[in-house]
Amino acid sequence: MKQALLYSKNKDRSVRCSVCSHRCTIQPGKRGVCGVRENRSGKLYLLVYGKAISEAIDPIEKKPFFHFLPGSRSLSIATVGCNFRCDNCQNWQISQASKGSGYTDLEILGDDLPPEKVVRDAIENKCESVSYTYTEPTIWMDYALDCMKLAKKAGLRNCWVSNGYMSDETLDCIIPYLDAINVDLKFFDTKKYQRVCGGSLEPIVKNLKTLKQRGIWVEITTLSIPTLSDGPGMFRAMAKFIKSELGEETPWHISAFSPDISYKLKSLPATSAETLQRAYEIGKKVGLRYVYTGNIPGLESENTYCSVCNTLCIQRYGYRIIRRDVDGICPNCKTSINLIS
Repeated sequence: MKQALLYSKNKDRSVRCSVCSHRCTIQPGKRGVCGVRENRSGKLYLLVYGKAISEAIDPIEKKPFFHFLPGSRSLSIATVGCNFRCDNCQNWQISQASKGSGYTDLEILGDDLPPEKVVRDAIENKCESVSYTYTEPTIWMDYALDCMKLAKKAGLRNCWVSNGYMSDETLDCIIPYLDAINVDLKFFDTKKYQRVCGGSLEPIVKNLKTLKQRGIWVEITTLSIPTLSDGPGMFRAMAKFIKSELGEETPWHISAFSPDISYKLKSLPATSAETLQRAYEIGKKVGLRYVYTGNIPGLESENTYCSVCNTLCIQRYGYRIIRRDVDGICPNCKTSINLIS
């Protein structure tokens, strides 16, 4: 536990948290929407500082990042908690563990993992980056930020996998140390964001633009959920936004939904390969250079092709890759495939 960053005190001893776009007003003894930031006697505390519920060595492609350090390994960490409550969440056992009456003492959820050990573990395991992932890093930003500072000093890259609902203040804190971010663009409709996730679209769109403008490598992931986020109109609107506001070189990953591991949408069918292929074709027709499908291995749309001559440059099957590019350049026509290495 550690006193939190980014909050202000009110005269009635409540506090206003400004770490994410909810900007919760929290009464004494209560917690914010995320369940991990608590008002104790008029001061806000991050209950899960240094308490990792997960630490793993992952291929960077698992995040997914397809154009950032391809083929490398990343040390992935997370605490419990999230500022969303997505019905489709596939990590709900840890993202929602801080909410409700199940746990009151969050300090028992996770193992001690101070920032110094995060960096040491990354280096010892020959990782090129640290990824803040699995749950929403915004709500444990204080912990992530301390890790990021040490990682940057040690020559490691910092990657976030996020719902994009952070505040301007959080962006200002992390951007000097952030190298890449994959943002889940779940819907292109505020009503669906509110109903399914407990958030809204506008802050996410705004943050994506800011991240791109400030030089952070951005990739987008959309989970295609049958009946909720699988329509051609939504795919087209997202693709147009990505191209016009983030750039045609921004990778867009469309992933398949699996009801068996979802939080609450177990009665829905799994996403079909045909739906992913339709989204892929829409994205390419709009003019995006790099559109990828996920969670159904073996589709050609997992691969990276040259945007000019369509030469196969990086071949993928799941998290295994075969590079046919030459230092990020198409071997046929010498066009850049926009890799960050």
